[in-house]
Amino acid sequence: MNSNETILEVQDLKTYFYTSLGVVKAVDGVSFELKKGETLGLVGESGCGKSITCFSIIRLVPPPAGHIVGGKVLLHGEDLLTKSEKEMTGIRGSRITMILQDPMMSLNPLFTIGEQIAEPIRFHQRLGKFEVWEKVKEMLRLVHIPSPEVRMREYPHQMSGGMRQRISGAMTLSCQPEILIADEPTTALDVTIQAQFLSLLKEIQEKAHLSMIVVTHDFGIVARICDRVAVMYAGKIVETAATRELFNNPGHPYTRALLNSLPKMEAKVDKLYTIEGQPPELHALPPGCSFAPRCPSVKEICLKEYPSQKEITADHYARCWLHG
Repeated sequence: MNSNETILEVQDLKTYFYTSLGVVKAVDGVSFELKKGETLGLVGESGCGKSITCFSIIRLVPPPAGHIVGGKVLLHGEDLLTKSEKEMTGIRGSRITMILQDPMMSLNPLFTIGEQIAEPIRFHQRLGKFEVWEKVKEMLRLVHIPSPEVRMREYPHQMSGGMRQRISGAMTLSCQPEILIADEPTTALDVTIQAQFLSLLKEIQEKAHLSMIVVTHDFGIVARICDRVAVMYAGKIVETAATRELFNNPGHPYTRALLNSLPKMEAKVDKLYTIEGQPPELHALPPGCSFAPRCPSVKEICLKEYPSQKEITADHYARCWLHG
């Protein structure tokens, strides 16, 4: 259950990549808050900056090209961007943790499942050998892995995709973090297993009082588990609102276009709706609003100036000249 206590506050975060083509502004002035027990959905097309925002929060932007060049990431008021690497190593896993799209990226094929879940427990909690293995079995039971005493001795290749994703979840939750970042956690799963994993995430969130950031391009996932939504386009957040408000009253033409792109089972159409054009190159953004070249409601000012954030209704904000 979410409360009014703000756990994480991201302020004007900027992460750039310096390439031979120019400066790629992957995250360009992103701001949002995450409250205790809340699930925030971060949505948008591929390449809009969702994942890099999350990697910036935990200070894992890929070097040497990537650099966090500005902003603040406040965890209970402490700016993570000013922490040393040693301090961040202690924060990752214990206070903020992340589930990746592909569980095989976080599971080592050379080590057993038990050894991999035990590693962060040993590092962060300093438990004795017997206590560590008891904790490993407890975590496997938490994510509904049957016969944990047997499974903890097996290797990732012996598990199904759904089980590997749940084991990744057990690893990330083993040290009882406050914030879980799930980066498209159901991409590699089939529809049935997706539903099971999302139900499991919500169950674990309620038990552990977690706050979650869920990165996705799937509005079905947003509707199912998110309390609030932040819509990203070309490195910026263009709209934030409570989930129901966003679905019922989208305030930005890009959000409206994304929702219109969803197929409706009750509607018979000859052609599905598509968003015209392509997202801009982040090293050569157009002047004005980045969505203007694709926007059906474009005005002259949109091509010249980027809009400031406007409040449409209570706690519903959008960056669009339609609300100017």
